[in-house]
Amino acid sequence: MKPIVIAATLVFAFGDGCAQTASLTPLERQRLVAHLEMTGSWLGDEVSGLSPAQLQFRPAPEAWSILEVVEHLTVADPIYWRQLHEAMKAPPRSQGQPARDADVLWYGIDRTQRQKAVPSEEPKGQLHDLRTGLDALRKLHAEMLQYAKTTAEDLRSHVVEREGSDAYQWLLLISTHEQRHILQIREIKADPKFPKK
Repeated sequence: MKPIVIAATLVFAFGDGCAQTASLTPLERQRLVAHLEMTGSWLGDEVSGLSPAQLQFRPAPEAWSILEVVEHLTVADPIYWRQLHEAMKAPPRSQGQPARDADVLWYGIDRTQRQKAVPSEEPKGQLHDLRTGLDALRKLHAEMLQYAKTTAEDLRSHVVEREGSDAYQWLLLISTHEQRHILQIREIKADPKFPKK
């Protein structure tokens, strides 16, 4: 099954339910793990075999190249991971109007609403080797996946201030953020001017 089909299936499987229960249920864990596993393998597949010219191609002067997209992920993902752990160290509390898990999933799929990265997470041209970036992402992704599989922490009762989401949704958002940028890579590759090799 294609990754985008899997992603759409996951959205409907998650449904429209709000984060109302305090603890992580077996089904929530299963869904989170499935999404992390999907994005963990998908990124490498999407950039496999690309030439330096393809990695550095920009569809427009202000647009990111594929290498810059990967660099953005190597910068942003550790920040998001740290923010999750900071939220888990804070006292448990309600986030007020709860977000819906389905909204977090749609963020990964819906590229009609473009967003600009915060300056600290923009690529600075410091990643010159795709393999180095992918290795760093794989290592962090494995750590997040292991956490999702084994944590006994109450993710639903801790809030990540940046988005006002609970920690479960934030961990899911890390994965959907990666999915969003994988789709961006697909858009770059689909550009008529994308180098043939």
